[in-house]
Amino acid sequence: METKVAAPVHELRAARKVRIGRVVSDKMDKTRVIEVRWNTTHPRYRKVLRRSSRFYAHDEKNESHMGDKVEIMGTRPLSRLKRWRVMRVLEKSA
Repeated sequence: METKVAAPVHELRAARKVRIGRVVSDKMDKTRVIEVRWNTTHPRYRKVLRRSSRFYAHDEKNESHMGDKVEIMGTRPLSRLKRWRVMRVLEKSA
């Protein structure tokens, strides 16, 4: 007879969403506005469309600045607009 060991909670939960984008605003304390861009094809006309979304992300140590390329991850609501947090800075701006 085998004994079943419960899996850790983080393995049961679905993987969190991760996005890569550029910091477009660093004027707020511990908050960054990240713009994520991607290309998609129109379903009927097959034209390539450029799309973008802006996310408010929490940056605890104020490490990222305007123009930096960052990785963000979805998290619980931190304020009215913040649902993401900055995981790491991938590339510093010039």
